[in-house]
Amino acid sequence: MKLLEGKKILVTGGSRGIGAGIVEACAEHGAQVAFTYSNNRDLSEKILKNLPGNGHMVTEMKMESNESVQSAIDEVLEKFKNLDGVVNNAGITKDQLVLRMSTEDFDKVYEVNLRGGFLCSKYCLKAMLKARAGSFVHITSVVAQTGNAGQTNYSATKAGLEAFSKSLAHEIASRGIRSNCVAPGFIQTDMTDKLTEEQKTALATQIPQGTIGSPKDVANAVIFLLSDLSKYITGQTINVNGGLYM
Repeated sequence: MKLLEGKKILVTGGSRGIGAGIVEACAEHGAQVAFTYSNNRDLSEKILKNLPGNGHMVTEMKMESNESVQSAIDEVLEKFKNLDGVVNNAGITKDQLVLRMSTEDFDKVYEVNLRGGFLCSKYCLKAMLKARAGSFVHITSVVAQTGNAGQTNYSATKAGLEAFSKSLAHEIASRGIRSNCVAPGFIQTDMTDKLTEEQKTALATQIPQGTIGSPKDVANAVIFLLSDLSKYITGQTINVNGGLYM
């Protein structure tokens, strides 16, 4: 069953990890997908080439740049005409203890993760308001709820994105548009690939289900929130973490 047949979806940060998994799942479910990258053009073109279906596109978007975000979304809307769903996935980490964290690293994470999510939502919203339909899905994190040493900047931006989503949901619900979050826990990505087997085992022991999740696990929750199956759900956060935080 293709849950997104005929829908047009934008995914930011879709060139690797969770973002790439979401892009692939959207296409598999029948959506026409636009996704963005910051640096990995060659990898993005490869992903684009291998997507099922037709009419997909990829474009560069620097989340910290107002002009870049607006230009990329204008490009997407020029081709797609409208958007049925937006996945705010793009994000970065610059981990460090507070005493050692530079102001520049704090600001950079804020600019990409939170301010970038605001900009993307803002510039996509006009077309969705005109259609009086659509769904925003913001990718947050379990550490937005639990906190994590060395990630004060990242945790703060993801918690801020969750609060942003709830406030946005209040603003747009009467126009038929929804805003929700998906909060992943430990997920198998490029970052976890760098861990040793011992480190992965240690992580898994913290998770009640006893295993690290996959990008597909996160993508499944996103597909649900983008689809009409969730048409009466807004302002919520779905935790995809194997029970790590309940």
